[in-house]
Amino acid sequence: MSKAPVLTPRADDFPRWYQDVVAKAELADNGPVRGTMVIRPYGYSLWEHMQQEMDARIKAAGAANAYFPLLIPQSYLTREAEHVEGFAPELAVVTHGGGKGLDEPVVIRPTSETIVNEYFAKWVQSYRDLPLLINQWANVVRWELRPRVFLRTTEFLWQEGHTAHATREDARAYAARIHRDVYADFMENVLAMDVVPGRKTVRERFAGAINTLTLEGMMGDGKALQLGTSHELGQNFARAFETRYLAKDGRQEYVWQTSWGSTTRMIGALVMMHGDDDGLRVPPRLAPIQVVVVAVKGDDAVVAEVRAIGDRLTAAGVRVHVDDRTDTPFGRRAIDWELKGVPIRIDVGPRDLAAGTAVLIRRIAGGKEPVAIAGLAELVPAALVEDQALLLAQARERRIGREVEVRTIEEAAEAAGTGWARIPWADLGPEGEARLAEQGVSVRCLIAADGSVPDRDDQPGNIAVVARAY
Repeated sequence: MSKAPVLTPRADDFPRWYQDVVAKAELADNGPVRGTMVIRPYGYSLWEHMQQEMDARIKAAGAANAYFPLLIPQSYLTREAEHVEGFAPELAVVTHGGGKGLDEPVVIRPTSETIVNEYFAKWVQSYRDLPLLINQWANVVRWELRPRVFLRTTEFLWQEGHTAHATREDARAYAARIHRDVYADFMENVLAMDVVPGRKTVRERFAGAINTLTLEGMMGDGKALQLGTSHELGQNFARAFETRYLAKDGRQEYVWQTSWGSTTRMIGALVMMHGDDDGLRVPPRLAPIQVVVVAVKGDDAVVAEVRAIGDRLTAAGVRVHVDDRTDTPFGRRAIDWELKGVPIRIDVGPRDLAAGTAVLIRRIAGGKEPVAIAGLAELVPAALVEDQALLLAQARERRIGREVEVRTIEEAAEAAGTGWARIPWADLGPEGEARLAEQGVSVRCLIAADGSVPDRDDQPGNIAVVARAY
């Protein structure tokens, strides 16, 4: 009788496979309230490394971290009509506190544009106060009707940036800078994710924005996932909150603003873009543990050598974990590390030690081979660099192989059943977009004919990227 697989095969049931990986790789559990999640230590270590990498890029772009309250007066949200309409179905509202009814209900933060503007209006007095560039790492609550761990949860973690500028041109350039230098750079070079940068259509724009820039990734089943957005808010919130400054010519002017965010959804994307039937495959640059050195048996000399290898690799700049839990069966430990997607595993047993070798197993490239213990400190860093590039190449190859050029709405809807379609925006337009939406297919973004981000929705030659999405 064949042994049952540890995970549901992706080809049999992709959503079930995803849930299996999240559970068995010990990333997260469902929380006690529907739509919430408990992020387990290994899952949170992925988020911590994402935070570190992104925080450095955000600060390099000139933004400073701050913190704004979780509870927002409900009246704040009503000041910008389009914003409140967009978020109304997702709001969680507190009506009682301290055993008494509140004079004014408060909303649990769904996003912070309104409360940020309340304070920007106080802090910005003249052109000398601009640009004002703020970021915060926080949690938000958006009541989710169809939750899925990491992808769509009622509460999730994120960073949200908010800025105020003297001119539209400055705000526009900054939104593009965040989109390119923070999000795209991080996702491609750290997460090894193939992402398509583009511009959202009016239908898909953030509520209250005049333009939304997005990064879209293709998951292993051909569906799209929005991975990060950067918004030009224009002067909509500035007018609602009277966020003005004294210009050099002495006139009072409204500021121009941006907001931008990325979330723990990226952990779900990591699973669905890079995972396989054996579990996660974590990009080496992100991996909290890049190499695990495993003692196959509880031989004192083996354990001592495993620890020595760990020390030498750590000195070589590698993030290492030494697994000397020889009271746990080796096979179980090997499967656990495979599920967690650690890029490289190094096994050492008594016979290996006698031969001066170890067995090197590469999770991303695949395969195993005996290697000289003495050469590990040189071999391992080079293998990690190769595997980082390989993950990105594999993701890009999959997207290109499942992306087709079409000319009609019917062809676009059919192609979205297995991958992405690219159709001239002039052939689709808002009416065609609405027809696709009736079939559960959306325009993920608009791109220019040369693949760049277009300056306008109606720019000649724009291409609509069409897909089913999470």
